[in-house]
Amino acid sequence: MKWTSQIAFLVFSFCWNNALFAQSFQNVTFLDQWHQDSLISNSSKVRYSDCFGFVQNGNEYAVIGSTEGTHVFLITNEDKLIPKGFVKGRYSSTFVQHREYAVFKHYLYAVCDEGVSSLQIIDLQYLPDSIHLAKEDTLQFGRVHNIFIDPIQEKFYSCIHRSTVNTQVIDAPMKIFSLADPLVLQELWSGPNDVNEVHDIYVRNGTAILNCGYDGLRVYNFTNTNAPVYLDSKSIYTDQGYNHQGWLTPDGTRYLFADETNGKRVKNCSFDGTLVTIKNYFGTNYQNGSVPHNIKATNDFAFVAYYNEGIRIFDLRYTVPLEVAHYDTYPDESAYKMNGNWGIFADLPSKRLLVSDRQYGLFLLHFDQEKMLQSFPLTNEIELFPNPISSSESIFMTIPIETVRTEWQIYDLNGKQISSGKSEYFSYTEIPVDFSAGTYQIKIHFYDDEDKSQEIIRKLIVI
Repeated sequence: MKWTSQIAFLVFSFCWNNALFAQSFQNVTFLDQWHQDSLISNSSKVRYSDCFGFVQNGNEYAVIGSTEGTHVFLITNEDKLIPKGFVKGRYSSTFVQHREYAVFKHYLYAVCDEGVSSLQIIDLQYLPDSIHLAKEDTLQFGRVHNIFIDPIQEKFYSCIHRSTVNTQVIDAPMKIFSLADPLVLQELWSGPNDVNEVHDIYVRNGTAILNCGYDGLRVYNFTNTNAPVYLDSKSIYTDQGYNHQGWLTPDGTRYLFADETNGKRVKNCSFDGTLVTIKNYFGTNYQNGSVPHNIKATNDFAFVAYYNEGIRIFDLRYTVPLEVAHYDTYPDESAYKMNGNWGIFADLPSKRLLVSDRQYGLFLLHFDQEKMLQSFPLTNEIELFPNPISSSESIFMTIPIETVRTEWQIYDLNGKQISSGKSEYFSYTEIPVDFSAGTYQIKIHFYDDEDKSQEIIRKLIVI
């Protein structure tokens, strides 16, 4: 890379990061939005809950839940959301705040966690022409908070499973059903009996990570539902709140989860197939009480639906994930921290993003992952440039990838310190040169996540 391109890249990076802080730069492209004012809502104008995406008959589709039911859209090659069908929920009310979705084969499974609800199974096979309600299970399913499908083992996980008789009674923290017959689910297991609830879950080929609210985190192997194998738990951990939801990266080595509590950060964890180990913490505006909600992840990026802060995207290649983009779906100001961005779906083949906002509906966005990976290359090299430099300008310093904190001091030839500073969690930093021409020494200390340091000394020439 030539010096001129390096300088341009880092100047862009620095300005871009400061723009993020001011919530003016997004690095995400808006494509389309769907919002319907005629839908019933409460005084807070909450109409929408989670979103989902799927591919059927060669086309990409989007789903969003509302106070009234389930809305399905074709996502066109021209990046438009075209309504393709609506299924009214068994319970349709201004009190509805939670609808959740999962897809297995050509069926969309829909649940609701308010009122007298059910499991609705929606047939997708006739798209793009139509959708229809194929089955509604009101016997086994009442109110359900979240669902997850393990397609490899053909199992359906129902979280906070409430009674079909008394909608206020929790039948079980979680239930597992067989999908051998996609229209007739058969119960296989109920539990665990030593937690109050399983709020959400991530499952891959029988290995399940359970988000248990104030009881923390659990890991099980449910390959044999007659005898599940307990693997790990995190009942107490730093920065703990209400353990809400998490996501495992496709390579299975990293797990990220959020506590839905004001001011709590996202947990960045390693996973070896059995043990979840918290490595560090990251987030957006947590100092002011922001709340992370739902997370999706690739091997390179974490997509966090961050309520009032909108969708926030973090680069997972850094030791402490670095925020690299965002789109604020909720531009309003509110003391209540749980308006705005509710859900995120990031698994479409086209890489387009689906985002649901409680007040403003369904968003179709684009984040260029490949361009971001190329634009922000990682390095373990330390570079200062330009050097020599003119007084009253700024010098840029690249920071090694494993570094979480950098501190520096600048000395003149007599050993007098004339400048100092520090930077955390960034791959570059800008150092203002506001001193006279001459030769200086810059002493740099790099700290990793175990607080081990390395010192480097470089010459700086000001002309």
